Amino acid sequence: MPLQTRPEKSDINKVWWNRDNYAKQLPHLVKRQKMVKMVRDYFDNEGFFEVETPALEVSPGMEVHLKAFATELEEPFTGDMKKLYLHTSPEFCMKKLLVAGLPKIYQLAKVFRNGERSTHHHPEFCMIEWYRAGDDYYKLMEDCVYLLQKSAEFSEDRLLKYEGVTCDPFKEWERFTIEELFIKYVGFGVLDTIDNPYSHNPSPEELRKRAHSIGIKTDASDTWEDIFFRIMLNKVEPHLGFNGVPTIIYEYPLCLAALSRQSPKDERVAERFELYVCGLELANAFSELTNAEVQLKRFEDEQEAKQKIYGYT
Repeated sequence: MPLQTRPEKSDINKVWWNRDNYAKQLPHLVKRQKMVKMVRDYFDNEGFFEVETPALEVSPGMEVHLKAFATELEEPFTGDMKKLYLHTSPEFCMKKLLVAGLPKIYQLAKVFRNGERSTHHHPEFCMIEWYRAGDDYYKLMEDCVYLLQKSAEFSEDRLLKYEGVTCDPFKEWERFTIEELFIKYVGFGVLDTIDNPYSHNPSPEELRKRAHSIGIKTDASDTWEDIFFRIMLNKVEPHLGFNGVPTIIYEYPLCLAALSRQSPKDERVAERFELYVCGLELANAFSELTNAEVQLKRFEDEQEAKQKIYGYT
């Protein structure tokens, strides 16, 4: 059997792990450890209960465009095979704990999403998930402000940086409704392109016409949602979190509500927001929908859309 020798320096880049690469990452790992402690201290001081829910679930989730990793459990006593999924987020298990009587909970969880690989997406990553029973999404916005400001304190210049872009979370943040964003960066409001605000899948025709008027191409099979996000990607997102401060966008059209509740101020929108820093989306949050009948209908609509697009539910 030949002796195992250390690779020559010329071959060092071919080795999948080496000490030099680890040494470069170590300072980031030290900062990460401090940030994790900061997150736990914040939620602990706010009266939250830290939980740890199962990563294996019986359902892959209801989200149309999230694909879960599937695996099989071999039952040790019967030998039966049971299909399970790695969670795409700890959301559903944590909501069971809310119903059980834990009003303020948080979790630092590893989550898994199949079919995702890009500079901004990875099949495995760490997520902070938290819930405040009785509070609305404005309080969650305050949580985000605190966490980002404290995170920036780990930087020498108290700034957040990504791909050459700098963001100062201590200055006043930008806050836009989706309607305001479209008027500002697209040139028209999006809410009046929806024929039925209660429909999960509005007619795309009016939005298609307006998309063509601003040079956005569409396919005949595109839904209203497809066209909306194509406009967002090309006309709106290039402006989010690029003006030197974080950007919160909120009041999504009701057809994009997901698990969020309808706004009491405007029945056409939902209490959902997203957070952008240096052009990167960091958070998606909302005031929870608690109407079981409405939620069931949304689940049914999402499963129908998932079957139509991907051929499975």
